[in-house]
Amino acid sequence: MRIFIFFLLISSLQLGAQQIEKVDFKSVDALIEPNFHTKTLKGTVSYTFKTLQDTDSIFLDAHGMKLLSSGGLKKIQVADNKIWFIDSFKENRIYTVSFEYEAHPKQTFYFMTSGHEFWTQGQGKYTSHWLPSLDDTNDKMIFNLSYKVPEHLTIIGNGNLKNVQKEDGKNVWNFEMNKPMSSYLVAVAGGNYSKRIIKASSGTAIELYIKPKDEDKFDATYKHSKEIFDFLEREIGVPYPWQVYKQVPVRDFLYAGMENTSATFFAEAFIVDDIGFNDRNYINVNAHELAHQWFGNMVTAKSDEHHWLQEGFATYYALLAEKEIFGEDYFYWQLLQYAEQLQKISEEGKGESLLNPKAGSLTFYQKGAWALHILREKIGDEFFRKAVKNYLEKYAFQVASTSHFLHEVALIYSGDLSEFEQNWLRQTAFKIDEAYQSLKRSDFLMNYFKISELADRPLNSKASKFQQALKTRNDFIGQEVVHQLANENSAEALPYFQMALESGNLYIRQAVATVLEEIPGIFYHQYVTLLEDKSYLTREMALYHLWINFPEKRLVLLDKMDNQEGFQNKNIRQLWLALIIATEGAKGKIEAIEELRSYSSPDNSFEIRSKAFEFIHSLNLWDLATIKNLINATRHPAWRFSGSSKELLKRVMEIENLNTLIRDRENDFSESEREALKNYLH
Repeated sequence: MRIFIFFLLISSLQLGAQQIEKVDFKSVDALIEPNFHTKTLKGTVSYTFKTLQDTDSIFLDAHGMKLLSSGGLKKIQVADNKIWFIDSFKENRIYTVSFEYEAHPKQTFYFMTSGHEFWTQGQGKYTSHWLPSLDDTNDKMIFNLSYKVPEHLTIIGNGNLKNVQKEDGKNVWNFEMNKPMSSYLVAVAGGNYSKRIIKASSGTAIELYIKPKDEDKFDATYKHSKEIFDFLEREIGVPYPWQVYKQVPVRDFLYAGMENTSATFFAEAFIVDDIGFNDRNYINVNAHELAHQWFGNMVTAKSDEHHWLQEGFATYYALLAEKEIFGEDYFYWQLLQYAEQLQKISEEGKGESLLNPKAGSLTFYQKGAWALHILREKIGDEFFRKAVKNYLEKYAFQVASTSHFLHEVALIYSGDLSEFEQNWLRQTAFKIDEAYQSLKRSDFLMNYFKISELADRPLNSKASKFQQALKTRNDFIGQEVVHQLANENSAEALPYFQMALESGNLYIRQAVATVLEEIPGIFYHQYVTLLEDKSYLTREMALYHLWINFPEKRLVLLDKMDNQEGFQNKNIRQLWLALIIATEGAKGKIEAIEELRSYSSPDNSFEIRSKAFEFIHSLNLWDLATIKNLINATRHPAWRFSGSSKELLKRVMEIENLNTLIRDRENDFSESEREALKNYLH
């Protein structure tokens, strides 16, 4: 047996590449039971597969798992993060293999610290950390999964909820699917959720989840959801491919959203009220992840080389959905933002081909969207829609490559596509000239370009144009005027700032709050009206700038802004607390310090904690508890948050009195905390 295991360890990569030629996994039925105390999972699973040729071994990817029991084969063996089925398998036969396993996932399946909330994130090749599955996206199967959990939890999984059964004082949630998918799209979330169901025009049930504490934000968070769903079905021309569609916000999510098959998970940062919607809404993520249900889930890229077939399409169709909601000017503005980002990296020599399997997200997403936009303009709306429809229908529930898509275009378009393929798919440089010719179709952008070209001219030579631009109240042109005013003498620019505020346009007024840091006294009464705008970003910036510029008004300003929270990360509340602490004569400083410190605790989401750490550090409010909270943050699964926390801990440890405090109180830290501090103490 040792010889056999050694053989598996040496040749597993080669066998992995060959397995798809040997076997076709059809389905899996599983019962998964998470243990919240030990952060482990136990599963009873049954896999059905068809052999394509004779073989004596078949595997499933399974990271760090152990078998508890098995049956029906000569042997099931764990080796090299795989579970091997060892037997004499004959060509063209159907087999079913069952076993029990235990997993202690170090990633992918995340237990939250508060309550029994949990969720998964399998993007890439990670589902095999909690469910034996296939990291190769080319082999798809039907997943019928059940979850045994405490009775108070609501479970959201792939596919239809068949039923919920009582068993051993727990609930078993049984989900079933009717179409195959790649393993990375398997997902489950559990927590305290309420649910509303709306119906798409086609009849598909759209299940929208929210935590009870956020019920008052439901309508703003999910605004336009039905409109987006109906639009994408019409525009794509292929019915939504799954039985049901679910959306659920999860705490501390690693990304903005994830398009798990039939169940999108998204970050709690997008839970907003009517005011927050104007700054940070879920529309783009909503549309992007829904588009993936066709592009990525229904038809999956054959390999990383063709990843743009998923992200480029999802980005483009999300932009089309936003065009439907926000208008054509918004559509062209976003294309311009994409173009400027892509031009920048191209000029720096960092441009990438869309077919580069190691390209960055800007290439796969934004350059992919631009490629589709250019292709659509080249062949026309009718041919483009027909080609996309044929591509999706031909490769439904399969994998596809770029050549497959281009072939479908070529079948209905008689023109030459070689130049398009070279310029937009293979070339590393971004074709800014061609992009600019496309952008010139927008009258709005042509007017915007005329204003932006005035940036280096003196104010008196462009005064009339600024006045006219501000009177049009166009979001983007008005903001450009305000940003140019930031470079002018404040006295000369003041009348135009006044015009900007008087425009009544939320985003032009927000630009004033952003750029005007030194506020003339005579401008106070107009500027202070920004604190009432329906924008939490505007209110936050305006409060801070007013506090800085008018010390004599600080107590009045703080009284005015009491009891406002802002976004999910409590941006206004935390700023208010920090200003209370820093304001001479303000009452409740001790309570403010305690509250601000409390937001650094693991009991809060990482968005709240991140902002709290910023204020705690700037005000030097560190104590033993907040340092412990910061150490905890360095081990958070959200890598951006853990990374910034490590950098902050390094700066904290460079403060001599804090370094001494930690050394003197070493016994107050746990063993794992002391281990984390080793690299920072001096």
